[in-house]
Amino acid sequence: MKLELAAAVGILMGLSVANAQVPAHAPAPMAKLASAKTTPAPTAQAIARPVVKVNASILTDRDLLRAMYTVFPYARQHNGFPQALEPEIRKAGLEIIIFEELVYQEAKRRGLTVSPSRLRNAEAEFRKQFPSQEVYEEFLKLEANGSRQAMREKIRRSLLIESVLTSDVERKSVVSVAEARAYYSKNPKQYEHGETFNIQTISIIPPANTSPQVQNEARKKAQEALRQAKATKSYREFGLLAEKTSDDDWRVNMGDRKQVERDMLPPPLVEAALKMKPGEVSDLLQFGSNYTLFRLNGYTPAGKAEFAAVQAQIQSDLQKARFNQLRGELHQRLRKTATVNGL
Repeated sequence: MKLELAAAVGILMGLSVANAQVPAHAPAPMAKLASAKTTPAPTAQAIARPVVKVNASILTDRDLLRAMYTVFPYARQHNGFPQALEPEIRKAGLEIIIFEELVYQEAKRRGLTVSPSRLRNAEAEFRKQFPSQEVYEEFLKLEANGSRQAMREKIRRSLLIESVLTSDVERKSVVSVAEARAYYSKNPKQYEHGETFNIQTISIIPPANTSPQVQNEARKKAQEALRQAKATKSYREFGLLAEKTSDDDWRVNMGDRKQVERDMLPPPLVEAALKMKPGEVSDLLQFGSNYTLFRLNGYTPAGKAEFAAVQAQIQSDLQKARFNQLRGELHQRLRKTATVNGL
């Protein structure tokens, strides 16, 4: 869970380069939210009002807006924040800027410094985030009134924040192999799995309530698909045939349904698969008016995953949980002695 420079200074990335950093399309759940009624995002130039005072430091709604973009990075792309979610996004963004300011103040209290070489390297890495010198100059005007020294101080601030988080959170969140093994032993049911089949399918699905003639044509199409499928020699060949021939939803993924649990498959398909070897293609199966054939790519009997197979995931999951816990504890500890007032 290394704190990369991009993450440490990402909060500084202004609206002028947001488009370069936002993915071309949001994952389905986010895309749906972003398509809802939105509150237009204000222009960066108009933002300079105080929103919160943390001890003696005042943070503005420009800082808050950047944080809100990290919480909901699709806002610029979708022309604003979803109105139903904006209060929660704003609350989360406010917590981010308060926490980072508290950590920065803690770094100064400890007398932490940033070496010239580390600062130079960080500046170079930060500069690489911009597609051109022109875009970078625009960013400097927006964020630091064109001052490279002011930008350097922002980067120094981020590095000081990173130093505290590295020592107090990141290093302490590391999970050893022994700890992962102990968790694996104490939670055996988490790593038990049922019987699964790894398959690719080709399905011929005629329209409902069609004439006998259409049904007959569907059967002929299915038989021809079977003939071609039996001639395929690889995952790719079968997959390309599925893309061209199949009517089911998996055709866009080369017919690949990945690992499917036994209980999720019709008994006739399971019965056929248990008699096959990986790489073999089934005979034609009929389900009502639909026809299906499949390629068996793998079979996993019910059992328990070996520790070696899940070790990395256990360590990652435990480390994330510990990281969040330690980060939360640090926040509470710093907040306890701080004076924070909304403005």
